[in-house]
Amino acid sequence: MDIGMGKGKIIIHAIHAAIGAMRLIDDEIVKKWEDEGAKKVVLKVRDLKELLAVQKRVKEEKIPSYLVKDAGLTQLKAGTITALGIGPYEEKKIDKITGKLKLL
Repeated sequence: MDIGMGKGKIIIHAIHAAIGAMRLIDDEIVKKWEDEGAKKVVLKVRDLKELLAVQKRVKEEKIPSYLVKDAGLTQLKAGTITALGIGPYEEKKIDKITGKLKLL
């Protein structure tokens, strides 16, 4: 929330994160996730420090994730970290890490 992205850019980067993470998942798990409704949740963090702390915990739990970095073509400097896609994966394991974050 601290880098000042516009609403459209937030949406696009959330999509980048979701697609990036999903591409790391086995096709069978993706199919099951899609069959169950393909649930997606967009949460917010205060700053980069909090986002990287979430990423660290996700990596420790071996949950597939994808970190998005801006290309620097519009609002942000190239390489600015903007989003983290997590899963699809076991909801309880993700919630254990992200459960205290607020919805965007």
